[in-house]
Amino acid sequence: MLRWSASALAVLILVTGGAGYVYYEYLNSNIKKEDLTLGDKQMADHKANAAGQTPLNILLIGSDARDSKANQKLGGAKETFGAPPLADVQMLLHLSADRSNLSVISMPRDTMVKMPKCTAPDGEVFPASTGDVQTNQSLGRGGPGCTVATWYELTGIRIDHFMMIDFAGVVSMADAIGGVPVCVDANIRSRNADGKGSGLELEKGTTSIQGEQALQWLRTRYGFEDNTDLGRAKAQHMYMNSMVRQLRKGTKLTDPAKLMDLAEAATKALTVDKGLDTVKKLYDLAEEFKKVPTKRITMSTMPNVYGSGVNNGRVYPKAGDAEQLFRMVRDDVPLDGKASKRKKQEEPKDPSAPVGEIAVSVRNGTATDALGPASGRAGDVADQLKNAGFGRTTIDSGNVTGAARTGILYPSADLEGDAQAVAKALGIPLSQVKRSTDVSGISLAVGADWREDGAYPVSKGTEKTPESAGALNGEEDGACMKVNPNYTW
Repeated sequence: MLRWSASALAVLILVTGGAGYVYYEYLNSNIKKEDLTLGDKQMADHKANAAGQTPLNILLIGSDARDSKANQKLGGAKETFGAPPLADVQMLLHLSADRSNLSVISMPRDTMVKMPKCTAPDGEVFPASTGDVQTNQSLGRGGPGCTVATWYELTGIRIDHFMMIDFAGVVSMADAIGGVPVCVDANIRSRNADGKGSGLELEKGTTSIQGEQALQWLRTRYGFEDNTDLGRAKAQHMYMNSMVRQLRKGTKLTDPAKLMDLAEAATKALTVDKGLDTVKKLYDLAEEFKKVPTKRITMSTMPNVYGSGVNNGRVYPKAGDAEQLFRMVRDDVPLDGKASKRKKQEEPKDPSAPVGEIAVSVRNGTATDALGPASGRAGDVADQLKNAGFGRTTIDSGNVTGAARTGILYPSADLEGDAQAVAKALGIPLSQVKRSTDVSGISLAVGADWREDGAYPVSKGTEKTPESAGALNGEEDGACMKVNPNYTW
């Protein structure tokens, strides 16, 4: 979409000279910019493949802010006017290093996560949460940069950019794009006796939607499947796949006037990080996404389980499956199950020393909020290393700080090869080996993902997307949303 818009702008500038440049600068001024991350943790760098290529990760955020008359009219819920905005839609777009495939992970807004410390642009400090907090509250802790920091805290996936859009932005963009076909398996009316629902009303079958009706589809929770955020995420995936298919037909974006409308709608609708602060940068990004064929786009939802008791109805990452999905993205593994063109990562410039000379400190980081450290885990892993020939392995018994996933830190480039040798000996993915100034030597934290004895859990894992992620391919045009029987007519 941005590629076509930028093409129209290029023609305009060539034809009108200075006037075109003025308009280009006007479009740039429309774009709202904020800091990429507000967290304290420095995000790890991408690992380049053998061709020197690196992936791109973009976090899409849908804000429910009622901060304007347009957003208040579209969003309703007068009791929330003036309240901190919520990040009610969160989708991570992962563009593979070789640009052969695109993977999308949605995180339901009801997901309970740990919030990292976030420092807002105005200096206000939001301390790290002491317990689980609903993920959509991250946006109210200084802005989208805190949502980025929260994703990194949970997944360990580097975020390169974010794009945020509000209710009014969705409507203007949907109008500029034109109709997008969607399907329901029964008549639907998303409104109950208590007034809950998006107001979406469609007849059974396929309907082309745009504008406010598109917003209703994207917001519908009451009426799809089990009336939860999981059904809403699936509906959003269907809409986005259908939108991509429509745009790639190219039939609706041949009129220069419509292209200009789209360019203006896009720049006014988006809030982006400061690395995407011009139309040119957005255009360059779109050129990268353009390289992926529709059949290599895979939409998924973070595998999850429901909480109980006071957290009944809230969502938690599903042990094993969620980490498997995050690991695949960290390791640049396609979610569609097709072989990637990527090559094996080059060996580090610093070769490994003989394993008997490598000093490794192992600590037990298996503690979670609900569970204390699993007994003997540091000792068990240290024994595995000693059996593999790492005779200079020691245990750091004084540090039992919890770590969500197992990781290896090293302080300087001359120890990178040694740290990777430790990872290879234990079957730990190289993406979990990081350089850090927090350590003085190679430090292995046995995380909450390795509480059980034996080999590291993912060391024998297949490069397969968990079924619980509900993967949907970009070319699947026959998908229909299941309507909840209590919301049909």
